[in-house]
Amino acid sequence: MMQNAARANTEAESIIVRDPYSGAHLGTVVETRADSVPGLIDRARNGARVARALPRHQRSAILEKAASLIAVDKDDFAVLIVREAGKTITQARKEVTRCINTLKLSADEAKRNAGEVIPFDSYAGSESRQGWYTREPLGIIAAITPYNDPLNLVAHKLGPAIAGGNSILLKPSELTPLSAIKLVDTLVAAGLPEEVITVAIGGAELGKALVSAKDVRMISFTGGFATGEAISKVAGIKKLAMDLGGNAPVIVMEDSDFAAAVEGCVSGAYWAAGQNCIGTQRILIQRPIYERFRDEFVAKTLKLKTGNPLDTDTDVGPMITEKAVGRASAMVDRAIQAGATLLCGHQPSGNLYPPTVLENVPATCDAWSEEVFAPIVILEPFDDISDAIDLANSPEYSLHAGIFTNDLEDALDAADRIEAGGVMINDSSDYRFDAMPFGGFKYGSMGREGVRFAYEDMTQPKVVCINRLKHS
Repeated sequence: MMQNAARANTEAESIIVRDPYSGAHLGTVVETRADSVPGLIDRARNGARVARALPRHQRSAILEKAASLIAVDKDDFAVLIVREAGKTITQARKEVTRCINTLKLSADEAKRNAGEVIPFDSYAGSESRQGWYTREPLGIIAAITPYNDPLNLVAHKLGPAIAGGNSILLKPSELTPLSAIKLVDTLVAAGLPEEVITVAIGGAELGKALVSAKDVRMISFTGGFATGEAISKVAGIKKLAMDLGGNAPVIVMEDSDFAAAVEGCVSGAYWAAGQNCIGTQRILIQRPIYERFRDEFVAKTLKLKTGNPLDTDTDVGPMITEKAVGRASAMVDRAIQAGATLLCGHQPSGNLYPPTVLENVPATCDAWSEEVFAPIVILEPFDDISDAIDLANSPEYSLHAGIFTNDLEDALDAADRIEAGGVMINDSSDYRFDAMPFGGFKYGSMGREGVRFAYEDMTQPKVVCINRLKHS
């Protein structure tokens, strides 16, 4: 597929992909010029005709075979994720396993979610009619993916789109395109016609040209709010599905399983070096256990090893770029200047940023109100669960939240009142199962991922109604 992308571009520049830990040159891909988009659209238009013609059993078989091929090649996929995204090898292996599951779920969806019979005779005057609706492909879907999950987040867009009979214009992050290209190559090896997916790699101008193209029927975007807002301004009349980030709170009640709460929050905060849209960012701890929790959480944080992500004993790998480290470090500096207390961390070195814990962070700080997307955690005490829920809901956008408690009433009260796309009970905020609906609440909430839900977004109902006329 790298060759296909290259053929679509003339006089294009190259993009060098580097290892965020070592800086080593991993590979070179051809940058897709914005002025080449009309040609890409022509290819995708043809791909849409080909994809639509694939019977459901064939779409399913391709996705199943691709999952099997990835399982055979899982070690190479995992190492590639580590090398281009900086995830630890343990985390990368889990991402590969999730990608396999995502494709298998997509294969199932291709065969079962085809529509329903409509009970026309349930309405007076329609007794002579019978029929059904089918789920038809939208056509061309533009999929734009970020760097932090360079394989599975791509699968979450490609799998449901293929299951629904669509073609895809895929724009992976130019920082981590190699995993996406390898996935596309695997789908083609599994029998997917090459023209069904067109890979385009480049920056903002390319993205603008893709999302504004009239032939594109849907944009599926995962990334930041600024880019999401820019897309919405130029997209025109088409479907939009966006995952635009979060600022996840986790509430820890004094009656919770203390050890499980500490362990879950540590894991939820520092996965993928905090570059995780549902990563635990704010931990709200009931006051009677606040000091004990703080001390234990900091102690466990200090035991985490930051370093080479290929080493199996590394807990936290590098952030994606020094610019990302600089942004995170600046947020912590501003919080400290505003009166926050630094408990540990905040010693950047190149692309490495050690796990960092703050307390007494004013609500006016961007570290409290915005997504840090870094291994930075804020600890905050509370007295009453209503106070905790108010604190949890204070940012203007959200994805996931969590609560640790042994009180069923408190758990259900929090699940009802927290404004989030998912509330994890006795789990950290970063738990996600690839079959469940996934998306945001409040500002920027547009659509849902999770295979079934993305599949339904990527298809459209068509009604067929038969009027059984009686002739005398």
